[in-house]
Amino acid sequence: MLYIIITILVIALIWSIWGYFGSQVEQAEYSVVKKMNGYEIREYPEHIVAQTSVQGPYGKSLSDGFRIVAGYIFGGNTKKEGVSMTAPVVASSDGNSQLVSFGMPRSHTLETLPTPSDSRVKIITIPAKKFAVIRFSGYRSDKRIKGLEEKLLAAIARDGIISAGSTAYAGYNAPWTPPWMTRNEVLVEIKLYD
Repeated sequence: MLYIIITILVIALIWSIWGYFGSQVEQAEYSVVKKMNGYEIREYPEHIVAQTSVQGPYGKSLSDGFRIVAGYIFGGNTKKEGVSMTAPVVASSDGNSQLVSFGMPRSHTLETLPTPSDSRVKIITIPAKKFAVIRFSGYRSDKRIKGLEEKLLAAIARDGIISAGSTAYAGYNAPWTPPWMTRNEVLVEIKLYD
């Protein structure tokens, strides 16, 4: 029995180390405007993303969209060169489809980024925006994301903050990251908040 417990602990430790180092990438820049009851308000500066549009709920679209955009950063571009991975991967609602995007490293500009070989990938600049954000760990599911989105919308309504209508899911970790180490977020774009 002791051997089984020690084996489980060693596996959990190795998995945690692997998850930690696999998640050490450049992350989206933002500033926390205010900490609220159960969420925070953040301001994200203008930034560049590689983005694609896919059909389906968050889980399926995130997987499908990830493969398309990952093809671009892993050399599927006119220069056939890699672009460093960043976090998070974001899936945002756009009617019946999801926009899945990776932020581009801050060292790049629109002029220095290679052109995607896949016409489904667009390189665009996202203007500065403010979001209400709720963070969670563990595995994501469409049901859990939807529930947290509803909770966040109710919280900002309670606090007199007006939604700008756009909601998103952000995942910061590689798929092999242990659930106790994952960082996930639900974001609701809000109108100007002081």
